[in-house]
Amino acid sequence: MGLSVWVVMSGLTLIGVVAGFLMHRSDFCMAGAFRDLFLFRSYRLIRPIVLLVCLSALLFELCRLTGILPIYPFPWFNPPAGINLFGGMVFGLGMVMAGGCVVGVLYKMGAGSLLALVAFLGLLAGSALYAEIHNWWVPLSRLTVFPTRAVTLPQWIGGSPTVLVFVCAAIGGFFCWRWKRDGHWTNRNPAEGFIPLWFTAIGLALLSVLTVLLCGVPMGVTTSYAKGAALLESWLVPEHQATLTYFTATPLQSVLPLDGILRSGGSGPHFDVVAIVQVPLILGIICGSWLSAQLLNEFKIVWKVPFNQVAMVFTGGVIMALGSRMSPGCNIWHLWGGLPLLTMQSLLFVIGLLPGAWLGGKILQHVLLSAAPLKRLNS
Repeated sequence: MGLSVWVVMSGLTLIGVVAGFLMHRSDFCMAGAFRDLFLFRSYRLIRPIVLLVCLSALLFELCRLTGILPIYPFPWFNPPAGINLFGGMVFGLGMVMAGGCVVGVLYKMGAGSLLALVAFLGLLAGSALYAEIHNWWVPLSRLTVFPTRAVTLPQWIGGSPTVLVFVCAAIGGFFCWRWKRDGHWTNRNPAEGFIPLWFTAIGLALLSVLTVLLCGVPMGVTTSYAKGAALLESWLVPEHQATLTYFTATPLQSVLPLDGILRSGGSGPHFDVVAIVQVPLILGIICGSWLSAQLLNEFKIVWKVPFNQVAMVFTGGVIMALGSRMSPGCNIWHLWGGLPLLTMQSLLFVIGLLPGAWLGGKILQHVLLSAAPLKRLNS
């Protein structure tokens, strides 16, 4: 590996550590945000997501206007398709059932959550399952592609992204201002070491921009879950793994801004550009959360977990992985990377995410709370 690769991976690891630390200290849970929105009509966890997206949109657009954004729009985003909507719905369902999104699972696992580990194993299993249906899914997905080459909404309507981005950010900013005026940003959590959600949202927006400037693509982790599944299969059933197109193809290409070299990558068990830009983030988030838990003396593994909850969380992980591969992309890829740029794939993903999360909340309610009054679950 060249020096630039080491610099990128080291920088992304540090970004992951800070992100994991912030998310653990604030309990920044995107699954909980959508779950509470539908189950409890609570907007407490949705508000920081709005702040994160609006601030990221402004920062990305400023980077574009000043010419320091490596590529616009980001690599690995494509014109919209119906599968973006369907994949978002499947992802939202699995995310709520699993009790955490693809990064929520990581920071909770780093803090000692056994259920988060179960969800992580479900994500690996779901990625392996998708590899089995990939050749069937691709022709079907091509039938749903919209008749346009535009990737972003501004490209589709033929206007400058600046006006549209600033209008959307201004609308979101207005709500953020009202929430501040009404005291919703006030830290009412007396827990030691707690970091306010608004602070974490700002921090994650800054980290998201740093990630793009460092490696050329937004934060993302789910393709590396598929790489993990491929690696396990290469150890256990190497002959079968070698026959799966999804694990042998390298359809993704990207250029690291530090050296300008075009690299390819995919979901196979190889060290490629996907591993360079995603694996350090995964390891960093786990380590950052572990560090936070250790400093607070909160690292603890609870072994006694109801079987029905374990089964639901594992199933949620499987469904979430399927949704991320079908869409393609996960919640942080679309909400932290694509939505601030108004990519149409991400807009469709988020629209689909809402009914999926609603359905996941209903399943959660019936599975866990059928025998007891409805109470808010720990994120």
